[in-house]
Amino acid sequence: MKRSSIWLLITMVTISITAVVAFAGNVHLKPPKSNPTFTDLGLSLAASGALAGLSNRDVLVILSASEDMTTTCTNPARATQPAGQNPAPITVTGTEPIPETELKNGTTPFDVATDEPVSPIPGAPECPNPNWTEDITNLAFTSATITVEQANFEVLDATFSISPASADGPVPDGNVTCSSGDCL
Repeated sequence: MKRSSIWLLITMVTISITAVVAFAGNVHLKPPKSNPTFTDLGLSLAASGALAGLSNRDVLVILSASEDMTTTCTNPARATQPAGQNPAPITVTGTEPIPETELKNGTTPFDVATDEPVSPIPGAPECPNPNWTEDITNLAFTSATITVEQANFEVLDATFSISPASADGPVPDGNVTCSSGDCL
């Protein structure tokens, strides 16, 4: 009896998981404009658009962006500020939770922005020594990934290339191309 109860529980869990994945299996960026709109906010990137094909569960939209950063190095006396040497690219992320009550017929708009990076950079790795201060002054975004989760399952993952790298303000549509994932 105990063995059949365990098998019944496993079967019910498997059916539940399969139903959630199957029901939300067609999540996509909503046409007519399937590419989201990106805006370079200087030290963060914002993305807005709409999703369709969602099930009636809470949604989590995750935006990750890679960029080239501009930094300044300031000596301890604050007398000079030579430009940072070759700062390594970093990745910034941000999330937007959307409760299921906000969904209408399996669709919802989203507007998510990355968090700003930590600045000054601990240890000032691109400056002459760790006694200097390295501040991030700007980020030029080169790619962005939008990931959507529902019921702890990834239901959409789309990566976009930004070329040339972004400058402050709206990123022109012609500079954004889908490079991999669910936007193809």
